[in-house]
Amino acid sequence: MPQPFVISDAVTDALENGRPIVALESTIISHGLPRPRNLEAAKEFEEILLSAGVTPATIAVLDGIPRIGLDADGIARIANEDMVKASVRDLPILAAKKISGATTVAATAYLAGRAGVRVFATGGLGGVHRGASATFDESADLSSLALAGVTVVAAGVKSVLDIAGTLERLETLSVPVLGYRTTNFPSFWLTESGEQIDWSVDSPDEIARVMQSQDELGHGQGIIVANPLPSALQWDPAEHDTVLLEALAEADARGIRGKAVTPFLLSYIVGASGGRSLEVNLDIARNNVRLAGEIATAWSGLDRE
Repeated sequence: MPQPFVISDAVTDALENGRPIVALESTIISHGLPRPRNLEAAKEFEEILLSAGVTPATIAVLDGIPRIGLDADGIARIANEDMVKASVRDLPILAAKKISGATTVAATAYLAGRAGVRVFATGGLGGVHRGASATFDESADLSSLALAGVTVVAAGVKSVLDIAGTLERLETLSVPVLGYRTTNFPSFWLTESGEQIDWSVDSPDEIARVMQSQDELGHGQGIIVANPLPSALQWDPAEHDTVLLEALAEADARGIRGKAVTPFLLSYIVGASGGRSLEVNLDIARNNVRLAGEIATAWSGLDRE
């Protein structure tokens, strides 16, 4: 049977020759940033990797076909076209209908794992939503990482979520969580959430060795590297707390539920912060892409040995 996805020539060449590769999601471009900043950011993220000798593999579904690595036209399409957010469960539907979609963390991790790309950089993970004990609202990011053997670099989860609940679910799913030079789990815009994690790592080489041990043990789950934004770059905590409470109250007043909650909260927060949260978003993504590139480089060195 033919491959259900297409791997770009650049990514194929890097895979065949053991060179470092980092997967990048497309939802952050299509839904997470306004136009035209999103196209500029997509190009910048790829350039950060290229300048470090790492092959970028931005992932999206174009006309029903999942693509691992996009050319300039593909990057422009995810930035400029109105695309659905595609999680793992949406992939066969998009394929059958030949519809384009921007891949979420879950779908990106799944497709990267299928293609053999072992390191993935994103902004923040999805997780357990506030009030999930009543709504059962939980991101597919968590269950997908329990199945995809990919190391994901993220600034924790967004503070609009239930961070403690998310960490509990990751423990239940046996997904290792490594704090990069910290044991305090970050909360996306803020360097620290106050939630402690068991393990920290000090270098990309150490992370690569954990990945190697994971393979040798046949564990199969993905690995989360929680990479906090330096405190000098985080959003002002006092303003963050004020705006977050306003956003939560407004969502409740409007009766917004389910998967519409997070997009509403994030949009409200951007407006209420005068765009300051958006600038922090970009710093977070850059920080994670750089670290992911270093991990991929360390991993490719171990792989060659």
